[in-house]
Amino acid sequence: MSSRGANRTLVSPTFVEGGERPAGGWNVVVPVKGTAQTKSRLVSTFGDYTYEMALAFARDTLCAALRCSAVSSITVVTRDESLAGMLSDLAVAVMQESTGADLNQAIRLAVSTQSPLGRVAVLLADLPSLRAAELEQALDAAARHDSAFLPDIHGGGTTLLTGRRPDLLHARFGRESAAAHAALGAVRLDGTGLATVRRDVDDLADLRRAAELGLGPYTRHALHDDQMFRRAVTGMGSRF
Repeated sequence: MSSRGANRTLVSPTFVEGGERPAGGWNVVVPVKGTAQTKSRLVSTFGDYTYEMALAFARDTLCAALRCSAVSSITVVTRDESLAGMLSDLAVAVMQESTGADLNQAIRLAVSTQSPLGRVAVLLADLPSLRAAELEQALDAAARHDSAFLPDIHGGGTTLLTGRRPDLLHARFGRESAAAHAALGAVRLDGTGLATVRRDVDDLADLRRAAELGLGPYTRHALHDDQMFRRAVTGMGSRF
């Protein structure tokens, strides 16, 4: 094992959600932050329940991606040592990053493990309304370019970044990442019809708007379980 390999643990599940994956499609990397970094702007609403909510967002994102016919494989990269067990029922590999790397370094590490000639995409894990058909539409549009990105619903962030090959994908997630990715040569994709791929959730207002698009089952279940949250957002009514 290389020195790089010593810093990660790769776990392959036995259960396949969504059936066999197509060959020649996109290899998708999904970064999931650890507990200490989880959705700080939701803590005032969810308190100790914030981690469970973030995990629900991630599971809904992953399940939608697994249903996407353009996706060949999914690799989750995380510092969270417990995440592999929590995702063991899904057909995803979990790469545990233990070097203390920042988000972009962790993404680069995961991208570097993908097929050198295969198409690769980075998809954020906080898309609880994600629909497989919209993700497929976004990936089909991205396939026309060496590198492309989809801005988040506010325009300044990035929810999807792609490369025709791993060496063509240059991740600069963080503040104003859309401008950073454009400056590095990635083509900005037209977001028309891709609302669920663009609607990431950072705060309560985002979650309310995601609910209008239709939340995934894990997020809906988590919301019904959290009575404190239901008191806080009674205006969401039957949207979840």
